[in-house]
Amino acid sequence: MPIPVPAGVKVSVQGSRVTVQGAKGQLERTFHPDISIGMENGTIVVTRPTDQPKHRALHGLTRALLANMIHGVANGFTRELVIEGVGYRADMQDRNLVLSVGYSHQVVMAPPEGVTFEVAKGNRGITVSGIDKELVGEVAAKVRAVRPPEPYKGKGIAYAGEKIRRKAGKAGKAGAK
Repeated sequence: MPIPVPAGVKVSVQGSRVTVQGAKGQLERTFHPDISIGMENGTIVVTRPTDQPKHRALHGLTRALLANMIHGVANGFTRELVIEGVGYRADMQDRNLVLSVGYSHQVVMAPPEGVTFEVAKGNRGITVSGIDKELVGEVAAKVRAVRPPEPYKGKGIAYAGEKIRRKAGKAGKAGAK
């Protein structure tokens, strides 16, 4: 399936190396040499040499990565996190994210190049944004790993919309007086 290239996005292909430039920035990546990438009528076409399972998998991977690169430089990617728990909060200090999530110290996280943090009003929401989908997801996972949601009260850092499986807790607590 060809990948449409929106207006304002410039794609250059040199063999297996692809560079994508857009309004948000520039991404560059080298793909597997077996898979051929070409430009046709304002779209990118990815083709495979054979129908072997290895080439079929590489074909799908290459197409998905290219589509993500084009979407990233045109629109960008965001990942939202929500903080639950009494006294748990997030703040910004310059570009760094400062988390107060029940430890004896604050956790300071510096964003890597190409990623920005944003804290919502109320200090309960964190937005991780950037042009590289892989990097945005990885940074969001690292922020969540600081204090993952626990199953009894649901306290911690979770992705927005994430369902946390809750446990009942002590069985004797319900019948005690």
